[in-house]
Amino acid sequence: MILFQNYSSTGFDKQPIYLGVWILRIPVPALVGRPFIHFGNTLTAVAILYLGYRNGMLAGIIGLGGFDLLNGYAATSWLTMLEVVVVASVLTAVYKGMHYKDSKKNIIILGIIAGITKIFTTYCVSIVEALMVGTSLNVALVSSFVSLPATVINSISTAICTPILYFAVRDGARRILRRTA
Repeated sequence: MILFQNYSSTGFDKQPIYLGVWILRIPVPALVGRPFIHFGNTLTAVAILYLGYRNGMLAGIIGLGGFDLLNGYAATSWLTMLEVVVVASVLTAVYKGMHYKDSKKNIIILGIIAGITKIFTTYCVSIVEALMVGTSLNVALVSSFVSLPATVINSISTAICTPILYFAVRDGARRILRRTA
């Protein structure tokens, strides 16, 4: 985390998340909302691990929330931003419990936790979205559950890609820092 302390003040830490959603998205049919597969969640998880709770959370809020605001999801962008707060809180608490040791095992566990947390938060968000358009609670619960396949796919990709990207960035940064030292 110390390797990237100055990086977060540049403003470049927020742009990859937005681009990870905007460029690499695959729409998936669902009963509620307009879900799609993307890598914004993976990039948010990596940002949280590298930049810490506050800066990683802000990167996710700006990246994912900004995407929603600018691409037709403005009415529910606050829910996306709230999801980022929950994911950042869970990941940070678990990582702190691991004493910030970035062993392969710990980062893999954190990737899985990020994916599972995202399934839970997206299910809750889908319920709220369904209720916002006037759906009854029972229908919202069922339709939100039926609409989870895209979230599950995103969560699996988050669980797999978070450790891969984390270690690629960490190892690449170490090589660059060694060359400049």
